[in-house]
Amino acid sequence: MTQITVLPHVELCPDGSVIEAEPGKTVCETLLQHDIYIEHACEMSCACTTCHVIVREGFDSLPAAEEEEEDLLDKAWGLEPRSRLSCQVEVGDTPLVIEIPRYTINMAREGKH
Repeated sequence: MTQITVLPHVELCPDGSVIEAEPGKTVCETLLQHDIYIEHACEMSCACTTCHVIVREGFDSLPAAEEEEEDLLDKAWGLEPRSRLSCQVEVGDTPLVIEIPRYTINMAREGKH
């Protein structure tokens, strides 16, 4: 198992969390399995940006994003150099520290603050 530290998010994980992830599963799947209900409007098919996360630690251990993910990331709210779509990031052996941005395009459109 690989450790994922989730930094505090005001709505989804107010106190932050440290969870154990099964290598080979995606970060999105792992968060959902641990009751951190990150948005995933496209049902993890790499067709939206609602599961956008920022990998604060462990980013360099991840395989590079595919072109499709890169194209979508350009549309993500709060894009940073270490941004990824959590539905596309498979957990490996390196511990990760992730931040879930405060907003997604869906949340901004729906007026959730």
